[in-house]
Amino acid sequence: MDIVYIRDLKVNTIIGIYDWEREVRQTVSLDLEMATDIRRAGLSDHIDDTLNYKAVAKRLIGFIEASEFQLVETLAERIAIIVREEFGVPWLRLRLSKPGAVRGARDVGVVIERGEKPQ
Repeated sequence: MDIVYIRDLKVNTIIGIYDWEREVRQTVSLDLEMATDIRRAGLSDHIDDTLNYKAVAKRLIGFIEASEFQLVETLAERIAIIVREEFGVPWLRLRLSKPGAVRGARDVGVVIERGEKPQ
């Protein structure tokens, strides 16, 4: 198993349960690890033979910017569904955080894994 990853992708969105959070855009940050097999791309040197991290990032940025979820858990689940279904990723690990959401903490959030981890 190989992993293509995106680290510290920052996106502004409406997220939160409090009234003030529904009125301002906040930054969320995500780290995403996606299982794939890069051997074919390693031999061909062609983008069509690999998981295109730019395409994944672009899709997620558009989705997150347009979303208005209350919970980071909901946003994380929806991101996982998009990546697995639209990009054919069998397994992923996602860390989604809300920087500054808790006084005294750099960030808070969730880490989820979805799918079957290939060997």
